Formats: sequence, structure tokens, C-alpha cells
Amino acid sequence: MKFISKIICLMPFRLSIKLGRGLANFLWIFVPARRKNLARENIKKCLPVDEETAAEIAKKSSIKLGEIFIEVLNFPKLKDDMKNHVKVVGLENLTNYINSPERNGRGAVIMTSHSDNWELMGGAFAQNGIPLVGVAKKQRSGGADKFINEYRTLIGMHITYKSDVREMYRMMDDGNFIGLIMDQDVGRRDGVAVKFFNQATNFVTGAAAMSRLKKIPIFPAFMHKNSDGTHTLEIFPPLFTEKTSDKRADIFKMTQHLATLIENHVKKYPEEWFWLHDRWKSMRIEYTQEEIENLNRTLNIK
Repeated sequence: MKFISKIICLMPFRLSIKLGRGLANFLWIFVPARRKNLARENIKKCLPVDEETAAEIAKKSSIKLGEIFIEVLNFPKLKDDMKNHVKVVGLENLTNYINSPERNGRGAVIMTSHSDNWELMGGAFAQNGIPLVGVAKKQRSGGADKFINEYRTLIGMHITYKSDVREMYRMMDDGNFIGLIMDQDVGRRDGVAVKFFNQATNFVTGAAAMSRLKKIPIFPAFMHKNSDGTHTLEIFPPLFTEKTSDKRADIFKMTQHLATLIENHVKKYPEEWFWLHDRWKSMRIEYTQEEIENLNRTLNIK
């Protein structure tokens, strides 16, 4: 992978992106029909589009992964030019908190989704002086895991694994910002069911739970690609999880709000979200029809 990265970095950047797009377009042929159908059906459930448009969005979303892959391989070349490659909007929301006396040396949570190139976000934050800790899932291949984490570190991120919750809290206490990608299915045991695209959906509660326990803010942040090939990272004002006597209700309320923010972003940039992920798998296999109907009534889903 490093050898391929060196070759990619010798190429003009735009040409390398075209190469990644072309490779992904070719590999789309080999994506199982079951997975393509799943993505298309999810799109039709979530967006007011016809069959043809849903298929087009599904394909473009998959091809986007080729661009992401090539941009990651370009990290050695991009690391010193990140500010020109990623425009940051709303950075003052973070810097105001960093410089505020209320911070008291603590970090915060940055919440995002698998939209556009989420790997670039770490470099954009780091290049703007934000000490970001990315929470990652360990890859099955030890070599692949080592490679991607070395490249994440190369652009300024520190990486911790999802299983290391103690380290997350310790690093927040030390003033670091914990980056959480919240839009993948986590299952019934580890999540809470909220309304997402008018469907009951399990969502991870980590951001809300951390915010409530430590009394720290959550900064929603989303990235999208511009027509010139650069990216825009938008950072929103901080959110604070309410702390009442009903912990479950507090966490549910904030998680629902974050899910709605992700939904709004996906609606705005549908071709940049990872539709091939089986987002509603746990709802299908872990809930009875009666339980889903009860959830629909509770969440006011029609």
C-alpha cells in the first residue's frame, strides 16, 4: 500500500482522482446484486426518488469510495496543503470554546457521518490546531489496520479503538476532541432506537452519553465536496446534553437531535453518503413486528 501511495503521489492530483473514480466504476460491476438492491431500496425509502434515480445515487455513492481511497493514498502530499484542500467553515465555534474559561482544560465531542471523505476531516482539524482523537474500528487485516492508522497519524490525528472507552474519557480530560462517526448500525444492545428518515433506527449513544456525563459540548461537523475537487468542512455551534433525573430520556433526546442533523445533511448531499451499508439490519433481525409497531407509535412514525 505504501508503494502504491508513492506512485499515486507522483501523479498530478486530479489525474489520480480520475484514476480512483475509474477503478471504482469498473469494480461496481462486481458488487453483488443483493448489495446493490439493498442500497437502491434504502434510497427509495429515504428519498422521494424513482427507481432509476435511486440506482444512479447508489452507483455514485459507491464510486465515491474510489476517490476517498486515492485521497488517502495522497496523504503524504496533502498533509502540508490541507488548508487549501479543505475549506473550514465555522471554525470559530471550536476556537471560541477552546479559549473559553468554561472549558476548564477539557475536550469535547465532534460528531459526524460517513459522508464525502471523512478520513480527510482529521487532517483538516489537525491543520487548524484542533487536537482530534479519531475513534476507529480495528481492521480485520493487521497490515491494513497498521497502514490506515499510520496515514491518519501522518495528517495529525491520534487514533483510539471503539473498545477503548477509558482512553477516550482520559483523552477528553486532557483537552482532546473525540471524533465519533455516528451513522452506522450498532445493534439493539449498544444503541437506542430513534426516528431516522421516518424509520425506527438504532443509533449509537456515545456522543450524548459523553456529553451528559462530562458536561461537555458536542460539535456537529459535516463535509461535502466542491465542484473544483476541494472539500468544505462545516462545523456547527455546540450542543449540550441536558442532565435531568431521567438519564435515558436525556440521552435519547440528544441522540434523536443528532440523527436528524445527519438526515438533513444526507438529504442535501445524497450521493456522498455510504448507502451500501446495511443501515437497518438490526431492526430487521433483532425486533419483532410488534416491537417495531410500538416503536413507530412512540416515535410518531407513520
